[in-house]
Amino acid sequence: MIPMLAYVPFLDPINAVHDWWYLLLVPLSFSVSVIYLALRMPSLDHYWRRVLLMTVQIVGAIAALAIVLVVLVQVVIPWLPVD
Repeated sequence: MIPMLAYVPFLDPINAVHDWWYLLLVPLSFSVSVIYLALRMPSLDHYWRRVLLMTVQIVGAIAALAIVLVVLVQVVIPWLPVD
């Protein structure tokens, strides 16, 4: 009981999801898509199809950004001169 009272979220994170934290992007992007499209669509025709499309677009864009950053850090930055 005493260790839980001293728990500080940002200084002592819970180690339960460290191996698969990136998979939490899918429910996060799905919920953002559901809420955003529910507020922005004038009619709810084809609502779920557009939600799934937006979810795929968000996940794809973040995956593409991750690939670009990996290439930048692993390939491009080591080529830079050290002066």
